[in-house]
Amino acid sequence: MTIGLGIDTGGTYTDSVILDMDSGRILSRAKDLTTRNDLVIGITGSIGKHRPELLKKISLVSLSSTLATNSVVEGKGCRAGLISIGRRYDGTVTADVYAQVAGSHDLKGNEKVPLDEEAAKAALSEMKGKVDAIAITGYLSIRNPEHEERLAHLADEILGVPVVQGHELSSGLGFNERTTTALMNARLIPVITDLIESVKKSLAKFGIDAPLMIVKGDGTVLNEASAVKRPVETVLSGPASSLTGAKALTGLKDAVMIDIGGTTTDIGVLRNGFPRLEKEGALIGGKRTRVLAAAVSTYGIGGDSRIIVNGTRIELTPVRVIPLCIAATKWPHVREKLQDLAHRVPGHAAETVTADEILQETEFFTPAKPVTTETMQECDRRLLELIAEEPKTLEEAGDAIGVLPYTFNVSRLEKLGLVTRIGVTPSDILHAEESYVEYDYRASKQAVDYLARKALLGFDEFVSTVKDMIETKIATCLMKDLLLEDGGFEDLGPAAEDLIRKAVSGKDGLDFGVSIRIDKPIIGIGAPVGAWLPRIAEIFHTQLLLPVDSNVGNAIGAISGSVSKTVTVHIQPKEGAIGTDPASIVFLGDEKYEFPTFVEAVGFAKDKGSEYAERLAVESGATNVVIEVDVEKKTFGTASDASVQILLEADVTIRATGKPDLVSYKFQNA
Repeated sequence: MTIGLGIDTGGTYTDSVILDMDSGRILSRAKDLTTRNDLVIGITGSIGKHRPELLKKISLVSLSSTLATNSVVEGKGCRAGLISIGRRYDGTVTADVYAQVAGSHDLKGNEKVPLDEEAAKAALSEMKGKVDAIAITGYLSIRNPEHEERLAHLADEILGVPVVQGHELSSGLGFNERTTTALMNARLIPVITDLIESVKKSLAKFGIDAPLMIVKGDGTVLNEASAVKRPVETVLSGPASSLTGAKALTGLKDAVMIDIGGTTTDIGVLRNGFPRLEKEGALIGGKRTRVLAAAVSTYGIGGDSRIIVNGTRIELTPVRVIPLCIAATKWPHVREKLQDLAHRVPGHAAETVTADEILQETEFFTPAKPVTTETMQECDRRLLELIAEEPKTLEEAGDAIGVLPYTFNVSRLEKLGLVTRIGVTPSDILHAEESYVEYDYRASKQAVDYLARKALLGFDEFVSTVKDMIETKIATCLMKDLLLEDGGFEDLGPAAEDLIRKAVSGKDGLDFGVSIRIDKPIIGIGAPVGAWLPRIAEIFHTQLLLPVDSNVGNAIGAISGSVSKTVTVHIQPKEGAIGTDPASIVFLGDEKYEFPTFVEAVGFAKDKGSEYAERLAVESGATNVVIEVDVEKKTFGTASDASVQILLEADVTIRATGKPDLVSYKFQNA
């Protein structure tokens, strides 16, 4: 029996599962709160909840982590230099030190301008001691990477730091996107290296000696050595694990997946057993890259989304807070303070400040991380000292310090990551009505009762109204996502959005009604999906599947992933060659090859491309590799005979897929 451990660090929880990988049976499952400042604390806590005798039998570990994504979004990572060859980078991501040198190739891979080695040596010498890693990208290096490779050799000699070459990360055109990817990758190398070392130390505490795989953004996995070389491929691994987990739990190859987490709701589609992929490369922190990732749309609605009442109006915000039910379980003072609200008459005047500045009597604050070099007003510093003992409302803190509650600049403290807000959330709504109870439901009831009175509603009416708002938002996000992809639109426009509103709400127009059917079943992933998704499936007239272990679906996805590498081999007619079977050039890896016919070029591309893809898959930790090949041609018809298709270019795509190699690890570590 092969036993694997899957770990997923989500925005709120770190989930772990122990799986019999031969039968797919889950042997143990556990959760712990994610510790954002040090993910390993939450990982260790989650692993430690499994039985020791099971932990000793583990032969494979796979990790899905938010660390790479968060580091990119927050601009964290090491000092990274950048040298571009033949074209200036647009600066989508800022390099710590940047230089441009001469050199270029054309689309056929022929050198147009020689590499200016003297300028390159001078630029590298200038970077010495100023960078911890360097990215190197050349214009059209995917057609001939010799300039990148020469410059990488010089960088290794002069700097002795990790070197990232653009052509090694992407075979697609797009200089700026490829450069952005390379620069992000360079920044992330020490981040992922530290995470892997920390996780391995954590595993060692439990006597686990097994290969560690990291989940990629497309849902497949790679070994730790490959993850350190290409850490940027691990961004967006959490949403991708949801899709892999949905497939593993249900066996379905075609479905819509909805993962409701603590912070966000992720929506993705499985087609023929594979995630829908981002055609143009993943958007990471709003920046387009050439990272192959699952096309999962993320929306700011989750179990920990902040719910407020402004005047008498209920607002559902995308801001993540700690649910009161969880806080009261950890800090009894929270529920004691909420009990005082039962005899308090709420005010109903609408606030004129923004949502993050609104004072809610049901909200508390707790430290998120220690203060370092941040400057702040004295009352904010005293607030941080006060809440270090236990969470406080701003009213409590103001009374203790002798200032008004609005004196505190809590929105700035939140942006600096110094405090975390505690408040009413969708999780509290479920606890308040006792449809889902895992923590202190009494605290949730007290807070929800107060907000209901503030909104001039009865308790049940308030709960029903909020649930309707949440379900409506999820249903609207789902339909928008499917429509945008189906039509290839950037924006739906007001008419389409109005039709979605009518379909979701069930409210007819003047002379018509709207009903939309989704042709795939919906798979729910996440602990609260049983509360929110039945109505979504009903609205769109489709089947809903709620697997028993959907609450740890991401961790299951992490340990269920295969190792996969995709290689695209580009073929172009030789210069001056025209016809249906012209003399052609094959671009594969670092080389280009010429053939007298297109047919021969395709045959070579399939054979050598398959060998190359298999080698990359094995290097990433695969065994028993299976090869799939697809050929896509671009042609045009002649004016005299449209049935005769003249070749413009072709791409041969090879996908090599296998399961993680456990035998080699045991042999190497014997």
